[in-house]
Amino acid sequence: MRAVIDGGAAEIIAGARADGRDTLLDPEGFALVRELGVAVPAHLYLSGPEELRDAELAALPSDRVVVKVVSSQILHKTDVGGVVIVPRERAAVERAMGGIAARIAATAIAGYTIHEYVPHDDSLGAQLLLGLRWTEDFGPVVTCGPGGVLAEFVSRELSGGRGVAIMAPGLTRPERLQRLLGRKAIARLVGGEVRGAPVRLPPTALAGLVERFLDFAASPAARSLRELEINPLVVTDRGPTALDVLGTLRDPATPAQPQRPIHKLHALLQPTRIALIGVSDAMNPGRIILQNLLQDGFPAQRVTVVKPGIDEIDGVRCVADIASLPERADLLVLSVAAARTPETLEQIVRHRAAESVIVIPGGLGERPGSEDLKRRMRTALHGARASDWQGPVVNGGNCLGVRSVPGGYDTMFIPKYKLPWPSGPAGPVAIVSQSGALAVAKSSKLVSLNPRYVISVGNQTDLTAGDYLTYLKDDTGVAVFACYVEGFRPLDGRRWLEAAAEITATGRAVVLYRGGRTPAGARATASHTAAIAGDYVVTRELAEEAGVVIADSLADFEDLIRLCTLLHDKRVRGRRLGAVTNAGFECVAIADSLGPFRLEAFGEDTSARLAELLESRRLEAVVAVGNPVDLTPIMDDEPFDAAVRAVLEDDRIDVGIVGCVPLTGALQTLPRGAAHGEDVSGPGSIASRLAARFRGSDKAWVAVVDGGPPYDVMAAQLEGAGVPTFRTADRALRLFGTYCESRLRLTEAPHRVGD
Repeated sequence: MRAVIDGGAAEIIAGARADGRDTLLDPEGFALVRELGVAVPAHLYLSGPEELRDAELAALPSDRVVVKVVSSQILHKTDVGGVVIVPRERAAVERAMGGIAARIAATAIAGYTIHEYVPHDDSLGAQLLLGLRWTEDFGPVVTCGPGGVLAEFVSRELSGGRGVAIMAPGLTRPERLQRLLGRKAIARLVGGEVRGAPVRLPPTALAGLVERFLDFAASPAARSLRELEINPLVVTDRGPTALDVLGTLRDPATPAQPQRPIHKLHALLQPTRIALIGVSDAMNPGRIILQNLLQDGFPAQRVTVVKPGIDEIDGVRCVADIASLPERADLLVLSVAAARTPETLEQIVRHRAAESVIVIPGGLGERPGSEDLKRRMRTALHGARASDWQGPVVNGGNCLGVRSVPGGYDTMFIPKYKLPWPSGPAGPVAIVSQSGALAVAKSSKLVSLNPRYVISVGNQTDLTAGDYLTYLKDDTGVAVFACYVEGFRPLDGRRWLEAAAEITATGRAVVLYRGGRTPAGARATASHTAAIAGDYVVTRELAEEAGVVIADSLADFEDLIRLCTLLHDKRVRGRRLGAVTNAGFECVAIADSLGPFRLEAFGEDTSARLAELLESRRLEAVVAVGNPVDLTPIMDDEPFDAAVRAVLEDDRIDVGIVGCVPLTGALQTLPRGAAHGEDVSGPGSIASRLAARFRGSDKAWVAVVDGGPPYDVMAAQLEGAGVPTFRTADRALRLFGTYCESRLRLTEAPHRVGD
């Protein structure tokens, strides 16, 4: 019999491995969390009833005891009748063990724990879940949320997992920990912020407990844990006490991967010499890429096509094979069949033919039966990485290509007549997308912004989304980084987040849409931790803490890119919203859709200016000055603009929204036409005035044009002038709120754990 298991975390885990187990037994779990400063019940560990001793049973400090089965095959003992509470009497304990053995006769039993019964409150907020889980994307992640048998249900119902705090060592800054926890329902539940509930755990105590878990998560021992979950963790007069601990192990060994020389991304994004393989006499993807290169103005004399039996194509010289390339290319575009790709890449490596490669074809590891092709490619690259040259960096495969305005080229195999790009200067936007189709679809709708880079990363055989963000973060020409990711390479999510945090700390924006949201992590394990903190939820929570703007839908992704770009130079000082509109229903819609904002009362000077404007149109008897400002359909262009100016100049207002229902005859909202005297593009129109107002204000604000197709021109005019413009107030406020919160999260003063 062992009364307790001693030793540090590494020794406890090593003991389990020595027994050939990938789970921790209850006594091992208790010993491990005790190492983290969490109290555990006094307990005995017996292999069977014959080891029970009256004196040791009598030493347990409670009149009742909890008898639990110990088995590496059972994760949730309550579900199988493996937990029984009985009087602290030998006969009762023996009957309990016999009953458990009968109920789970087909399961291997390692023994039983008999531990004191710890009185505790079962109400909501009295039980916590504190868990650590290894994720392939981000490494160790710590979760803190409501505990007990209803943990999954409660967390799911609390706004889709937003009641749960999710953190990662090195990514979650300790000085922001208490503020992060304070935004979650669990902190309010245990902190006594629910009416009638006691303070079970003060904010500083909760933050200190979580910080110890984060410190442990960063340790070498934690790399051996797949999961470590305390549920429930109850608050007693002795402090937080673990009533049950679940621990599972993983193989911490990861194959050594040669470092990718991402400095060579300069050659990929701004090449001086380009080579192509896979150009046909007929129109195929390779031929389209060649023509796009030339139409974008890349000099034909700096392009070479590898194509035997022909001297030139489209005015570009051809050579017979890779060995015949006259000099090493900065960029080589490979557009051949998937089956030929590994051999071709091996030749590129053998002849040191290119510093970077874009691999267009798919079927390289993403479909069953093609794994060997991808393996051959990686073997060739890994061999090159060991050399002084380090080999090329490879984008793709299964990618649509890359467009780089600084590089003066477009390797997207989309004909120009299908995807015309503007010829003006590059906008401050970089799109990094795992889906090429999404990259071009969104680019075609953001064409007025003329993205500086559009990068289709494909299946990330070599270069990853994290590589691109790490490299591009130092490009001062990019203010908005728009990323569509369906899955990160192992630990690349962590690398991506580290780069994103550096970017947002400079005041620039990162917008993320995470695809592939099926909760694979929850299906792969029986723990509550994975069920309430699946892969998408973890990505969302960690990214938001890094200041990333999260898009919940593809339509949101597009609008948030536009919003972040157009508002990049504007200030977001707080959540006090000033609203102006000419429609009563829009006043109501704004008040109903505030999200993180609040409607602040205007200052005396602003109220006086607004009252004067209403009186000038004899509206003082119709509407009163308030926020939102209701100008009614009577107000014409000049005083409408004056009202907007008054609100934006108010020091009590941080950000604004201007709604214009354009069907009123008082405003010029239509293009010049024979049936009326309006001119929406004229200098006196409300659209022209608002555009000038936007240029002259440093406050962030958005416009709403709620009207049908006749008013598309007005909306386009505002957008073209740089004013973020939406077609409904509720959508405008929802996305504007998302944007503002991402800015404020990084600028608000953090709480320290000891404060």
